[in-house]
Amino acid sequence: MSIAALAIRTAKPSDCHGLARVHDASWRFAYQGVLPGRELERMIARRGPDWWERAVRRRVPILVLESGDDIRGYITFGLSRISTLPFQTEIYELYIQPEYAGLGFGKRLFRSAQQRLVRRGHDSLVVWCLSENGPGCAFYERMGGRIVATSHEMFGDVAVGKVAFGFDRLGPTTPRLPPS
Repeated sequence: MSIAALAIRTAKPSDCHGLARVHDASWRFAYQGVLPGRELERMIARRGPDWWERAVRRRVPILVLESGDDIRGYITFGLSRISTLPFQTEIYELYIQPEYAGLGFGKRLFRSAQQRLVRRGHDSLVVWCLSENGPGCAFYERMGGRIVATSHEMFGDVAVGKVAFGFDRLGPTTPRLPPS
């Protein structure tokens, strides 16, 4: 694995195949044994290249972690979908190819999204994580999140727990990363 030329940038339509590959690999890695197998396969199948191309063309905020010509991770974000929580914005997804996990790239993507949200005038965000995704929950705690809500989501006939991590004061106190 080469990490010599990594960059974070806004997704473009030509990234759709790479986004689908990262989604497939990272979901299998994170959720095998957590989500029912049939539901996991269904959710992966619906997020193919066409789905990602539509998302990019609709201008869904997506940042990608790029190595050479390959997408190695991504983050999606925008306005909060939960009006009952006091957070303006939300990280919808953050996934890294399994072989790139644990090397600090998730942190770089997260901080890049935070900085973009601050530039748009927002100062708080929330992110949901499946309760059984121990590495994901630990990541958001290390990033400074605090648990602000819990819920369940149905995957087929199985209710899976999830937790919301809240982040306040995204402004000047959010550490800046060196340019990538």
